[in-house]
Amino acid sequence: MDLTWNEFERTDMRVGTIIEVNDFPEARKPAFQLTIDFGSEIGIRKSSAQITKRYQKEDLVNRQIVAVVNFPRKQIGKFMSECLVLGAVGEEGDVILLAPDFKIPNGLRIG
Repeated sequence: MDLTWNEFERTDMRVGTIIEVNDFPEARKPAFQLTIDFGSEIGIRKSSAQITKRYQKEDLVNRQIVAVVNFPRKQIGKFMSECLVLGAVGEEGDVILLAPDFKIPNGLRIG
């Protein structure tokens, strides 16, 4: 089923910078807990991301990513996810993060 243009426009995708990364040992699949700065309009949000196959914690801090910021919050174990980090999913389930090519202001909308 195709989306209408109006439905697509409701998806709020923004650029943010990862400011903290923690292990998430309680997750069913290996994941990190991310704290992401989306700028002054949106602020700081947390997310869980299954990106441990390709990324190390220390490589993620200060990295810009793209995320959907207007999904409802989702409880994942004891952790509350507040946005959905976007990535391309490989054949083996490994995720490659979507990111801008250049450093840009946090909070810029993807259109």
